[in-house]
Amino acid sequence: MLLHSPLSIRSVPDETARVARAAFPKGSPYLTLRDALGPMFADEDFGDLYAKRGQPGYPPWRLALVLLLQFREGLSDRQAAEAVRARIDWKYLLGLELTDAGFDHSVLSEFRSRLLAGSGEERLLERVLDACRSQGLLKARGRQRTDSTHVLAAVRELNRLELVGEALREALNAIATVAPAWLRTLAPPVWYERYSRRIEDFRLPKTPAGRETLAGEIGDDGYRLLAMLDAPGAPPGLTSLPAIEALQTVWRRHFEMSSDPDAPPGSGRARLRPVSGRGSEDRLESPYDTDARYRSKNGKGWTGYMVHLSETCDDDTPHLIVHADTTAANVHEAMRTASIHAALAAKQTAPAIHLVNAAYISAAHLVVARETFGIDLVGPPRENLSWQQRQDGSFRAGNFQIDWEANRATCPRGKESQSWRAYQDEAGDPYIKIRFNPADCRVCEARGQCTRATGKGWGGNLRLRPRAEHKALVAARTRTEMDSERPLYALRQGVEGTLSQAVRVFGLRRARYRGTSMVHLQHVAIAAALNLDRIAAWLQGRPLAPTRRSRFAALAA
Repeated sequence: MLLHSPLSIRSVPDETARVARAAFPKGSPYLTLRDALGPMFADEDFGDLYAKRGQPGYPPWRLALVLLLQFREGLSDRQAAEAVRARIDWKYLLGLELTDAGFDHSVLSEFRSRLLAGSGEERLLERVLDACRSQGLLKARGRQRTDSTHVLAAVRELNRLELVGEALREALNAIATVAPAWLRTLAPPVWYERYSRRIEDFRLPKTPAGRETLAGEIGDDGYRLLAMLDAPGAPPGLTSLPAIEALQTVWRRHFEMSSDPDAPPGSGRARLRPVSGRGSEDRLESPYDTDARYRSKNGKGWTGYMVHLSETCDDDTPHLIVHADTTAANVHEAMRTASIHAALAAKQTAPAIHLVNAAYISAAHLVVARETFGIDLVGPPRENLSWQQRQDGSFRAGNFQIDWEANRATCPRGKESQSWRAYQDEAGDPYIKIRFNPADCRVCEARGQCTRATGKGWGGNLRLRPRAEHKALVAARTRTEMDSERPLYALRQGVEGTLSQAVRVFGLRRARYRGTSMVHLQHVAIAAALNLDRIAAWLQGRPLAPTRRSRFAALAA
């Protein structure tokens, strides 16, 4: 299938415009968007995703718009294709004749596959931002704010027995698709009885002993299948199937062999390993979405992903989402700060001021944001949990005088440090360890305010970050306590309303698809669709809705 001629983009047909104006005498968001921003996409934006020869395909610029409208209204592929045929406002935005019959709904799935294969999903958001930039709706180097929310994977939550059973069943289904003759000759009859249906469709044993026995049988079957795949004569390429790789990961994590290696299959050679943490990288929660991970945060646990949305928050432009970042659920927010800044800089949408919460802040982030990207990262640093910080009257790092040029520190009692050495912690991050003379510390009357260490060779120690990070952290903590800075940081709270809107109206919190790349495409499309909604509201002069308050709560004022 090849790309349509660029001439497929044209003005709205006269008859379509006439009927649309009559149907919407007071205007419509889609009519406003088409009149103000034009089609926003061009066929050339997706030219590298199509072959140079073949049967002409449906214009991709229209498919991109339909994809955004689909997410704006929460429609399925079939419903979106029907709206192209039936909706006059859609026809106006897409520049279609009233008699245009649209396309088959399967074309949307094919277009998403092309976007993913060509790493073109980001273009959905970038082209909308380009159109806004040309109309002066997106300010360069303004203010932005970022926050995240959890996303539930499109899979059932499985207990441990269901997980191992479904992992083996999915592996058998994958092999039956690729090498059915080979599997038919080797699969024992009991496998057809045990793995022909989903595991939850069976009546699982209720007693711990029964569940342990069934788990051992499933473990033996899995080890037998893996041995068959490694044996001579196995069809090549089976071990590289995603379902087989998932089976290997699940078996490494959940099973171990008993001490009797000569025991026959089915006699309980395999047994479940002791339960361990759920947040590690190799902990698969479902064989059907191997990218989804488990995380517990603020008392809430879920299996799936995290999405980080960054939006502008300048007063004289609409608040537009400029970046959507998708990760597995067990990736902490602090691991994404630098990646978000790099992505914003690559798209030439990096802000001058970036408002975030404490989860995105560290001393290194403050320095890198300023020195590498020219971004003023604003937010409260994470709380210092040392006992000195909690106990009144104790000596803290800020009470020591630091001479960075001389590599010397002076304690609050006037004693100078004895040594100054640079180290690295377990994560490879540098730090400075400053040691004071034990003879000075032993006779100091204020040693209880400095340290709790005891012993004959005891001396006070001070641990600092490198100079740039130390000063950045001190400045950030001072900034959070300044009354003049609080109105600026208060603007960050607005992104929580954006997340709420994306969850309630656009279905942000539930993944439509499986796999990080597909879920990320969903989030990019939602971000672009949300922007369309906000651009239309801005152009139509609709103000931001006030925060909702119940009538009873309003009585307190």
